[in-house]
Amino acid sequence: MQLEHGAQADIENLRLILATDVGSTTTKARLFKRMENREYRFISSGEAPTTVEKPFEDVTVGLRNAVREIEELSGYKLLANSAETRILMPFDGKNMGVDLYVSTSSAGGGLQMIVAGVVKTMTTESSERAALGAGAIIMDSLSIDDGIPLHKKIEKLRFLRPDMILLAGGTDGGTKTHVLEMAEIIRAAEPKPRFGISYSLPVVFAGNKLAAPDVENMLKEKFFVKVTENLRPVLEVENVEPARNIIHEIFMEHVMSHAPGYEKLVKLVSVPVMPTPAGEGKMMRTIAESYGINVLGVGLGGATTNIYSVYDNKFVRSVSANLGMSYSIGNVLKSAGIKNIVRWLPFEISDDELYDRVGNKMIRPTTIPQTLEDLLIEHAIAREAIRLGFQHHKTLARELKGVHRERTISDVFEQEVKETYIDMKKIHMIIGTGGLLSHTPRRQQAALILIDAFQAEGIVKLTVDSAFMMPHLGVLSTVHPKAALDVLEKDCLVRLGTVIVFSGVSEKDKIIGHVELRTEDKSYEIDVKYGEIYCIPMGLGKRANVQAKPEGNFDVGAGKGKTVTANVEGGIVGVVVDGRGRPLVLPEKFEERKESLLQWFSALNAYPIVGGGII
Repeated sequence: MQLEHGAQADIENLRLILATDVGSTTTKARLFKRMENREYRFISSGEAPTTVEKPFEDVTVGLRNAVREIEELSGYKLLANSAETRILMPFDGKNMGVDLYVSTSSAGGGLQMIVAGVVKTMTTESSERAALGAGAIIMDSLSIDDGIPLHKKIEKLRFLRPDMILLAGGTDGGTKTHVLEMAEIIRAAEPKPRFGISYSLPVVFAGNKLAAPDVENMLKEKFFVKVTENLRPVLEVENVEPARNIIHEIFMEHVMSHAPGYEKLVKLVSVPVMPTPAGEGKMMRTIAESYGINVLGVGLGGATTNIYSVYDNKFVRSVSANLGMSYSIGNVLKSAGIKNIVRWLPFEISDDELYDRVGNKMIRPTTIPQTLEDLLIEHAIAREAIRLGFQHHKTLARELKGVHRERTISDVFEQEVKETYIDMKKIHMIIGTGGLLSHTPRRQQAALILIDAFQAEGIVKLTVDSAFMMPHLGVLSTVHPKAALDVLEKDCLVRLGTVIVFSGVSEKDKIIGHVELRTEDKSYEIDVKYGEIYCIPMGLGKRANVQAKPEGNFDVGAGKGKTVTANVEGGIVGVVVDGRGRPLVLPEKFEERKESLLQWFSALNAYPIVGGGII
């Protein structure tokens, strides 16, 4: 790994680190410093519009502007004179320059890919997981058995303008016929790259190794072909990391190099630029591996909703490219339906007015809510965006199809087919990041959104990214894991608290369990009523022993009716006891639903409530 600014000699003694995320609309800069106790901390941040379009057409102009804001706020001098080749100065040991500069980027809309395979539920699905894990947005998926006529496949490929194609299919040593058929379709369609025709569209082949020479010969005249290890060398194994690494490498060398000013950015950074979602996902994986836990995370953006899971060491990322909170907010309304949006609102609103408010957000995507009603509407839509994104995610986070398994007598009576291997009762931490979740007026609002949207179960820690630093820390962790984890612990992850969920269904106000919580100096006892939520105040750094006793068919993570004893952490919100049951069902009648919502909001002090209503 080649580092500039003298960092290669002694990574452990880096003193000042600059990290940026050159986004499609905003460039975000973060400054980290090693303190006297050798702990790294977040010092300052700066943001500026990304200058990828005219009149600038140079991403480093926006970079300068973001770093200049850090200079003004922190008192450090980081930028060199404009006449110099290098924008950033090396650190002088005092208050000038930086030791290390790392960056992520999604300028130009990020990585957009088409994936193709032989069997839709096997190799094509594995291709999707590989592409999504590399930080891609999947424009379309094609397979031999998808039922789409040949001419329609070719038409699709000609219409789309991807950055790259990932082609897979066949186990090593198996038949080559079908994967060569898909390669022939790609050759006949000859899709053009998104950034014009000045370079060959990259095609990554990760299929049957016996077919690799034939695929390369078929496509090399019209495409830039890169062969890597098979995604499914045998049916029982999914091998996505080599393909992810190649996708990342090609994206940065052959695709991002065409973004205006990107070649200047490459010369500035100390390590290769990483796609923004890949940086975010890398940090999710780092958290899971460092703490030895199962993690579920969401990156709620303006145009997309990214869901991440690290479950039993299996990492999956999914992106819902049409679900977001500004540019794509209308798509959330359309996909979820008005009924699912208004069910989270404690006030009545006509369909036309809701359409108008959502439309205003789409045409003015950078605005923030000006009234409490606007805020509640955005938070209702955020719940649905995450819910829909998680539904999509579960279609990828499932066991491999086509794998032969031994059947037992219990399988004969097992009627339910699992949609995913993710068991919500075994998720240890939920992480929220993105503008809306990071900047809720009250942290209690973010906690409630995460609980509702994911329908958390069992006993789960809740956290949010304080200032959208996850991508920055993700790329930093590839160079200096300790620095990334120091900043994550002290400045990035806001610990909201812990939620204890009683899963099951009952009648409203019926006692469904009991919770006893004991700290060093206090104890709490709650008779949990069905349909209600409770909040025990327990601040940051506080720990307690909790005993949760469900009644009847209710479950808090160990099985129906089984008592759970655990040590829990507090946080800004505290310890939340959720007795609303799972699946979470809201009353159909408005007055009953309003009463329930106001009780939930009041219990967490999430929204200002006076005189029995929202103000």
